[in-house]
Amino acid sequence: MSNISQINWNPGKLPYGLTTAKLREPHNSIPANPLLAEPMYLSGYIERMGTGTGDIIRLCHDKHLKAPEFIQEEFFRTIIWRLQPEEAREQVTEQDSGEANGEVSGEVTEQATEQATEQVTEQATEQVKRLILIMTNEMSRQQLMDKLVLKHRPSFLYTYIQPATEGEWIEMTIPENPNDPNQQYRLTAKGKALQQLLRRKK
Repeated sequence: MSNISQINWNPGKLPYGLTTAKLREPHNSIPANPLLAEPMYLSGYIERMGTGTGDIIRLCHDKHLKAPEFIQEEFFRTIIWRLQPEEAREQVTEQDSGEANGEVSGEVTEQATEQATEQVTEQATEQVKRLILIMTNEMSRQQLMDKLVLKHRPSFLYTYIQPATEGEWIEMTIPENPNDPNQQYRLTAKGKALQQLLRRKK
């Protein structure tokens, strides 16, 4: 299973006639501003129009990653996944098995562990890291926003809370009712480990 590497979001919506399902297939480009898109394409700033999502899917497949997700709700989101640290360790171990003697094997294991530890940190976006660092005990959304000095609630939910919960770094105190007015958030065991790692790096 893969963890989230990055969530890109946009407050806009897909153009009329274009669906998330069509994004996974060859499709025509429907730029929001054709007068701007055409010269950018001719100048080489963007590739062939309409190929972006296909390139994302292809590149994820080439890296043996879970297929990206395209979600249209109130905001449009693209979720790109990456390997979990355990999978990274397995790949390093498989790559080096049969080549190492006892001494070299220990070096490979240590190297894999270091890489896995670094990957845990890299999996979290900068926003998630900021959130993890300031969390103590159980905190409400407003408390978290105040501590981060943030004002825009939708942006906070989609760039901080959602990736942190989907990455299993934080959890709701009332998961059966996400919109409960008494809802609060707390670090999971994984989140606490990341918080300690981040504090050691500071």
